[in-house]
Amino acid sequence: MENQRKTALITGGTSGIGKELAKLFAKDNYNLIIVARDQAELDSTKNELQSFGITVKTIAKDLSDMEQAKVLCSEVTEQVDVLVNDAGQGVYGLFKDNELEKELGIIHLNICATVILTKHFVRQMAGRGDGKILNLGSVAGKLPGPWQAVYHATKAFVLSFNTAIGEELKDSGITFTALMPGATDTDFFNKAGMLDSKIVQDKEGLADAAEVAKEGYEALMAGKDRVIAGWKNSLEVHAANLMPDSAVAHTMYEQQKPVNQQ
Repeated sequence: MENQRKTALITGGTSGIGKELAKLFAKDNYNLIIVARDQAELDSTKNELQSFGITVKTIAKDLSDMEQAKVLCSEVTEQVDVLVNDAGQGVYGLFKDNELEKELGIIHLNICATVILTKHFVRQMAGRGDGKILNLGSVAGKLPGPWQAVYHATKAFVLSFNTAIGEELKDSGITFTALMPGATDTDFFNKAGMLDSKIVQDKEGLADAAEVAKEGYEALMAGKDRVIAGWKNSLEVHAANLMPDSAVAHTMYEQQKPVNQQ
């Protein structure tokens, strides 16, 4: 039975949507490779996931460091049947005020690590003629985002990238799925330093991470190219498609500005 199990590699697999996805794979009898920065969180998550009777391997890496992302690829000797590029981060504030190195780190994590891992594992999958890749996009990728200008731009990259390589490899046996959540109740906002933003203060508007993961998992297994999690987010994206980008940016400015700013 162990030899027949498929393996999923999940970055950012110790919290939020990534962890909820890991649980879904575990329930479906996938062995797991979970990657995150903190070994203690990896160990805790491993103990939780092993209760499903699967094998869990942990790898501690900071994927905002390009060399660590490359080393990760060389350290994984197992056949990876599903790659989930979930690790991602944002930083809150006006572009002119934010620290350059923080924003470059976000670009490295959200874009460069995704490219490095996808390049490595897609070549292996193409050789077998089989595989699945789930890239964590966001509705942010369709909406210019003042107060998170760099983050939104990185997610626009992910959506474009996912669609383009999906077309290139449409006859390869590999499927590429982009999961596009909206604001979700995870630790993302705390790490981004945006707990004072209007969009976060309105806790009732935040989606449940488990529900988002379920929509993404089902889309991945069905081979869909993308899924917008939640009907409200779908409505927002479709409405934005009918508006000038400048108007969308103004709307996002108002939604994401600090609650104490008029």
